[in-house]
Amino acid sequence: MSILDRFRLDGRVALVTGGTKGLGRSMATGFVEAGAQVVVVSRHAEEAAAVAQALAAHGGTRCAGCAADVTDPAQVEVLVNRVLADFGQVDVLVNNAGVNIRGPIEDLSVESFETVQAINVRGPWLMCRALASHFKARRYGRIINIGSMLSVVGMAERTPYATSKGALLQLTRVLALEWAPYGVTVNAMLPGPFATEMNLPILANPEVYQAFVARIPLGRWGELAEIQGLALFLASDAASFVTGAAVAVDGGYTVW
Repeated sequence: MSILDRFRLDGRVALVTGGTKGLGRSMATGFVEAGAQVVVVSRHAEEAAAVAQALAAHGGTRCAGCAADVTDPAQVEVLVNRVLADFGQVDVLVNNAGVNIRGPIEDLSVESFETVQAINVRGPWLMCRALASHFKARRYGRIINIGSMLSVVGMAERTPYATSKGALLQLTRVLALEWAPYGVTVNAMLPGPFATEMNLPILANPEVYQAFVARIPLGRWGELAEIQGLALFLASDAASFVTGAAVAVDGGYTVW
């Protein structure tokens, strides 16, 4: 098998939470272009179905959209059972669903803090737990947790988000150890600033935006398509000896 063939995802099934917009949809697009069947998950059924239809038309593979709240154990179990019944397997799990609530700690409510932890940490934990027996029985799986540059560096007024993304990095490392004996890899991607819906408040503030750009060695924000290369690598057999890694996609931000 050639090196390029090892990047192909033909016959693979990828499940992407938060897969209907931003980085999630971009990664899902890259997967279908590499030959994968893709299931995108959103809390909104119509949106998930529409994006799945667009992905199938774009990549020529079978795709599906599912509605689920990844913070709800019952809904996660229903989701996983449905995907396994319809597709027979899950080879790639991308825990991408996330939320960011910003502000000084004294201005943030406990509810806001807990909301961020529920979606950014509880959700990935529940998804991994629900698929654990499947991955271990097949002795195959590629888990990609979408952390952040704030998994490893700090930023003022980001206590809920940075806390959650630091926790997600540790979840990645622990599961990499747990599942290594079964040939299952678990890695984290640490995106920097991309022009996603989550970052609209920063994009809308020229002063804050310029402060961000000033700290990025490449001098710009990331384009959505620039998330695809690393995601494809970690999802593919080309990354068969990579586990427990945390790889930044941040234009050099975390080099400082």
